[in-house]
Amino acid sequence: MKHLLIAGGGIAGASAAYFAARSGWAVTLLDAGEGRASDVPAALLNPVRGQSGKVEALSLAGLRFTFALIRELEAAGHAVPHAQSGVQRPVPDEKTRRKWVANLPAELPHRWHDPAGLPPGWHSVLEIPEGGWVSGAALVRALVAASGARVMRGRVATVMASGAVLDGGEILCADRVLCCGGSFGGEGGTHRAGSLLLLNKAPTQPVSFGAYLSPAIHGGVLGATFEAPAESHAEALALGLPLKSLDWLLCKGAALSGLSGVEVAGHWTGVRLSPLDCGRDESGVWHLSGLGSKGFLLGPLLAQGVVEQLGLPI
Repeated sequence: MKHLLIAGGGIAGASAAYFAARSGWAVTLLDAGEGRASDVPAALLNPVRGQSGKVEALSLAGLRFTFALIRELEAAGHAVPHAQSGVQRPVPDEKTRRKWVANLPAELPHRWHDPAGLPPGWHSVLEIPEGGWVSGAALVRALVAASGARVMRGRVATVMASGAVLDGGEILCADRVLCCGGSFGGEGGTHRAGSLLLLNKAPTQPVSFGAYLSPAIHGGVLGATFEAPAESHAEALALGLPLKSLDWLLCKGAALSGLSGVEVAGHWTGVRLSPLDCGRDESGVWHLSGLGSKGFLLGPLLAQGVVEQLGLPI
């Protein structure tokens, strides 16, 4: 049996462990146990990205793949709190709506309706029936448990095609190595911190424009702020949640729901890395990292694709 070493236990690494184990690999998952943006309390699964209304390649396929994976895990007895209850995307004016209409692919199920129930100031609402939310931490845990992978705590100091050297000097050997460390284990790229406010109440359906409101396992979340790019995970995390970001986030939340009677119970911060790094480098090491805000939308689908290539001759 061939041995796969995966560095990084977030959504990319956990998904790869799951698909590799199903394909007959013996999997060791090396996870530092900290810095995982994938532990987000509620990840929005929404193929219509940003305020431009664009739908990137693979987004719809990734959306369907992730929800199918969740159902597969639950059928096997792994609890993954989620809801494919649709996502509402309000737009502020006719010009924005026309831009979104031009960007929406015909194959994406959607419908437009009046902004009933939202605070004043919205022109109309795009509803994406196949969208929804998932507990990121629960999905990652379920994937790792279902994979049966050997999980080790540690951080990579040096990585190579035949294995890795850990910070403490321990050497791990493998037939293939896949790096999925994201911002915590990645170098270069853009590291950006984002925060969620944990709320005692949440909408029954996620709503998003600029920020997003979503249900969670307990109450709901309002997120996310993205700070200036930093050169490392530590530098991005040190920014915390500045007051100007908190003000921006609360204003966005009020525009989406009014936040009447809602109490803030805490906050969560993670750091994401971009751009995407997916494939094998010149040294023979495989990578799936830099998913940015699309970790749960594209991570499982891309992980399956990478695993399918691992057994091919180098």
